[in-house]
Amino acid sequence: MSIPFLVLSALLMGSVSPQSDHHDMGWINAYRQGFNFQCPHGEVLVAIRSYFSEQEGSDRLWSFECQPTPEGLGTPTDCWWDDISRAGLEWTSTCSRKGLVAGVQSKYFESVLDREWQFYCCYYGRRCPYSCMKTTDVPEYPREEAEMVVPSYGYFIRGAQTTFSGVLRDRQWKYILCRMTDFECDYENL
Repeated sequence: MSIPFLVLSALLMGSVSPQSDHHDMGWINAYRQGFNFQCPHGEVLVAIRSYFSEQEGSDRLWSFECQPTPEGLGTPTDCWWDDISRAGLEWTSTCSRKGLVAGVQSKYFESVLDREWQFYCCYYGRRCPYSCMKTTDVPEYPREEAEMVVPSYGYFIRGAQTTFSGVLRDRQWKYILCRMTDFECDYENL
């Protein structure tokens, strides 16, 4: 009689994979719900994760991580909500006024099965972005799990370019990453 119990236990244990379990990832939203996420003052976004579900309105769960900025950058002197996207359309947004992304808000629209997006940006003195680049598509293919972690210390998220597939009802993102000068500057540079 102990053999069936062992077989049943092995089957149950084998069917639970921590890598495929997306339920305990610290998601900040429920499917089809809006959200507003802001890093604590003096911190910026460094990691973004999402999980797609066609059954839940072709929507994603989202998770964000923040990290304090280096001491040399100082503290933000001003923060604001930047340009808003429109659901179902392509969108490119880079924080105005040389800002860094320190938050995200989003609202879901059932009629388009997509979201509107807006970045919360913070200005750090007279520091300027340089050595900017875009990431590859995140996720690599629509409907996949997505993860973007700033690849190197000293790079910061300044914005994103995103495309929307009306057929697959999902977005792919290219995040705009930049370094920031450690001296004051007056020039404008993406």
